Amino acid sequence: MHEMSLVQGLLSQLHELAREHNKTKVITVCMDIGPLSGVVIDSFQFGFDILSAEDPLTRSASLVIESTPATYLCCGCGKRIEEELKPEACPACSETLLSPEGGDDIILRQVQME
Repeated sequence: MHEMSLVQGLLSQLHELAREHNKTKVITVCMDIGPLSGVVIDSFQFGFDILSAEDPLTRSASLVIESTPATYLCCGCGKRIEEELKPEACPACSETLLSPEGGDDIILRQVQME
């Protein structure tokens, strides 16, 4: 489960941010995890819940995860389609060759600390 190593990386990043801003407690962590990132959201949340509970900095922190839809570019007509799941075909021209754009990001959007 690679989500645990991703959470460990996130916790390291939170420690760096806390040191930089002289903070001792993380309240809220907001993430954007794209549907094409390969991350299982429930597993990431589970990993965060387990690992953050062991760390005084993040013990009571809450994790908010948003998932921005991916955009698919139609190779036939150039139309951009924003969908959570890859469409079977372009709604404009029925082309089935669609190229994904974005949706593979894992982004730390916001951290609330005290």
